Amino acid sequence: MKKIEAVIRHFKLEEVKNALSEQGVHGMTITEVRGFGRQKGHKETYRGTEYTVDFVPKVKMEVVCSDSQVQTTVDTIMRAAQTGQIGDGKIFVTDLETTVRIRTGETGEDAL
Repeated sequence: MKKIEAVIRHFKLEEVKNALSEQGVHGMTITEVRGFGRQKGHKETYRGTEYTVDFVPKVKMEVVCSDSQVQTTVDTIMRAAQTGQIGDGKIFVTDLETTVRIRTGETGEDAL
């Protein structure tokens, strides 16, 4: 099993969620996060005063899937979240040792 974490733009969330649902992904966790990468924030003007916003608001999406679904899931997220501009985000894929469904005690892929 793999855990896929994708940090994407807010306005792309619904599009990514719908694309993943079409691919058969049934569960995900969404967290509002703030950070920066190469984008290094941006400048805004408020009442004539310019200031720098160091941490850009993004959405972090977490999905757990079987090893066989990883590439399809990553490709789907990338296709739906991409705008072609700097700041589109990142996707991280990590190994997941085990998963347990609390209600039934099922483990591994049965718990997904």
